[in-house]
Amino acid sequence: MNHPAQPGSLKKPLPEMLLPALESVFGDRLSTTQAMREHHGSDESSYDPMLPDAVVFAQSTDEVAAAVKLCNEYDVPVIPYGAGTSLEGHVLALQGGVTIDLSQMNNVVAIHAEDLTATVQAGVTRKQLNQEIKDTGLFFPIDPGADASLGGMAATRASGTNAVRYGTMRENVLALTVVTSDGRTIRTGTRAKKSSAGYDLTRVFVGSEGTLGVITEVTVKLYPQPEAISAAVCSFPSASDAVNAVIQTIQMGVPIARVEFLDENGVKAINAHDKLGLPEKPLLLFEFHGSEHGVKEQAELVQDIAAEHNATGFEWATHPEDRSRLWAARHNAYFALLQMRPGYRSITTDCCVPISQLAECILETKADCEKNGMIYSIIGHVGDGNFHVLMMIDPHDPAEVGKAEGINNRMVARAIAMDGTCTGEHGVGLHKMDFLIQEHGEDAIGTMRAIKHALDPKNIMNPGKIIRW
Repeated sequence: MNHPAQPGSLKKPLPEMLLPALESVFGDRLSTTQAMREHHGSDESSYDPMLPDAVVFAQSTDEVAAAVKLCNEYDVPVIPYGAGTSLEGHVLALQGGVTIDLSQMNNVVAIHAEDLTATVQAGVTRKQLNQEIKDTGLFFPIDPGADASLGGMAATRASGTNAVRYGTMRENVLALTVVTSDGRTIRTGTRAKKSSAGYDLTRVFVGSEGTLGVITEVTVKLYPQPEAISAAVCSFPSASDAVNAVIQTIQMGVPIARVEFLDENGVKAINAHDKLGLPEKPLLLFEFHGSEHGVKEQAELVQDIAAEHNATGFEWATHPEDRSRLWAARHNAYFALLQMRPGYRSITTDCCVPISQLAECILETKADCEKNGMIYSIIGHVGDGNFHVLMMIDPHDPAEVGKAEGINNRMVARAIAMDGTCTGEHGVGLHKMDFLIQEHGEDAIGTMRAIKHALDPKNIMNPGKIIRW
């Protein structure tokens, strides 16, 4: 799919002296090969690849600072790269430049189990962190589905399946180490649970998508592993019944850890992909954390609520392997849907609305997809009002791309009219820049632009993302 936001004429050749200067810092960890540039010039979005001119693999904050300082000196764009799992074109090199791959910065710097915190380098993934801390009785709950890096998760303000109970990266990042656009290194925040000291720079960089600086270390909150975990799955005759069951559960204050919605198309796809036999109807997947007694009480209450909304087939999964199988299927929904139309790509979008508006927003979006003959699925972390639409399209068919983008535009307009947001967790990247104006207004965007100009006066930090220069 072609990208209209930035003309290719903005790409300039690298200054002659930059590559030798980078090579003096990175040696053979500097690459300009076509294969390496192609790998770092694409992500999980539906955009065509946009290649950097060079890729460096950093192993320390000092190396990141050295690379950024050189790029600043030569006015060359810098694109931070974690695991490449973004869905909105965050890592694409619109204007060429240098991609800084942080995957080799994968050390857990410190675990302070008594304080329920850990500090990690930006390339540490969520699964790696949980493996490192499993013997402490603690875990890190933010689960966006992909095994994303913690630096990337902070940069995109990620959340995921556990957000209804544990919050998003916004609530779970205590401090950051950041390299600014001129190559300085700053630390934002401390390990203290709260602070009233000055501007909240941590929140400025969380969600900035690499446009203000490069995050190199992250200090996050940890949580005690629950004494008991139980999961349940049930089916509903309609999407409305399923979503209304969730709304009632939330409004009654039941502390569910996860609640995921899949429409009938998503269930059909994961049945085929994961060899499951779930009824091909709208489905809710719940998870409960707490004491043995508390989990049992929560689950029984939710079962009663679901029954009031015509649920059938309420089944328990208390064994870890059964829970893992169900959640693996949920996380595979994107790839399962891709297999429903081999050779095609998914335009994947999301929005988030107040919980009371969720059923209406989903049903109107679903009707829009049906009306346009789209092969699609609606899935979501519906406990916090967030849902995703995956639309299978031929990226080379302008009519199909236009239909999908039209559905996305109407969905976002619907969400904003309901006092919601154009993206609950994917971030803005390239795809949702104009929607950000609809949501916040020109004056608020002007304030964001003033921050960008102040922190990145040469516009070298991941240019062309979030807001226009």
